[in-house]
Amino acid sequence: MLNNLDKYDVVLGSNSPRRRELLNDMGVKFRVEAIEGIDETYPANLPVEDIPVYLARIKAEGHPLQDGELLITADTVVVLDEEVLGKPVGEADAHRMLRALSGRAHRVISGVCVSTRDRVESFADTSVVHFADLTDDEIDYYIEYYRPLDKAGAYGIQEWIGNIGISGINGDFYNVMGLPTRKLYQLLKTF
Repeated sequence: MLNNLDKYDVVLGSNSPRRRELLNDMGVKFRVEAIEGIDETYPANLPVEDIPVYLARIKAEGHPLQDGELLITADTVVVLDEEVLGKPVGEADAHRMLRALSGRAHRVISGVCVSTRDRVESFADTSVVHFADLTDDEIDYYIEYYRPLDKAGAYGIQEWIGNIGISGINGDFYNVMGLPTRKLYQLLKTF
C-alpha cells in the first residue's frame, strides 16, 4: 500500500525488535541502522507530552541522511502522575515501577520523527493503560522470566504481564508497544 516509499531507502533508526516487527507488519521495506551513544537526556522543564518527540528528533539529528533516504526514529515514555518512568536500572527499580503501576492508570506517549534531507515531520500519540492489581509474586515472576530492563516503565504489553495485568487501554495498542502504526501510516502516505 505504501508504494510511494519505493523511491526511498527506508531506514529504521532503532534496535527495538518491536518496532522492527510493527514496521514490517505495515508492509514497509526497510533496513535497520541505529546510531549508538545518542544522549537521550532532555530539558528538565520540557512538558512530558513533548519528551518523546524531542528524543525522536534528537535520534534523527544523529543520523547523517543521504539523498534518497527516509529515516524513521521513535521514542516512548511511560508517565505516571507526571513522573516519567524510563528503563529500570535494575530488578529492584523494575519492581518499584511495576508496584507503582499496579491497580492504576498511566499514559504511554510515543514520539515519531520521519525525515528526509528535505523534510522533517514528527508527532506524538498517547494511550492510557489501566493495570489490574498485581501481587508481588506476579511482579517478581515477570521480572525473573521476561527481564523487562530494556523497556520504559519496566513492561512490554505484548508479553505475559500484558496478558494477565492489563485491564484496559484507551488509545492505540501499538503505541504502547512503541510505534503508533496508524498515525505513522497516515504520515508515510504523504512522503
